[in-house]
Amino acid sequence: MLRKLFPHPYLTLLLIITWMLLVNQIKLGSLVLAIILGTIIPIITGPYWPDRPVLRNPMAMIGYILVVLYDIVKSNFIVAGIVLFRRNSTLQSKWITVPLDLRSPEAITVLAGTITMTPGTVTADMSGDGRALLIHCLHAPDPDAVRDEIKSRYEARLKRIFE
Repeated sequence: MLRKLFPHPYLTLLLIITWMLLVNQIKLGSLVLAIILGTIIPIITGPYWPDRPVLRNPMAMIGYILVVLYDIVKSNFIVAGIVLFRRNSTLQSKWITVPLDLRSPEAITVLAGTITMTPGTVTADMSGDGRALLIHCLHAPDPDAVRDEIKSRYEARLKRIFE
């Protein structure tokens, strides 16, 4: 019964938190609406998710989120410094191909989203076989270091969470 009411409990929780952040106020009506939306949306979209993503290590997701939040804040300062103080002629924008060890489509999606959310980088494309991401970096004097950092900082953690 509980599984039918909450087919995707993590999605329900995420929707409730997102709604409360969007309304930017804690009121009973907002919380009730968030719970209603967080319950109904996963039920309606359930048939489109025949195979639910399995989180092998849900507690590692908390650590991953903290790492991503830290990187987003740090990257904001770095990009601000680049925009404000670096001349365009000294900017070393690069396209970087990151080979993937991940096989779970959900994990690859989270990785691509993480890269795009981090200022200064954007995921532009994925190879047809799903084994590589094409990333554009605003300033990457050492593209190999950027690739290695993505693999060690994000992909390795996602592998522990999803695979």
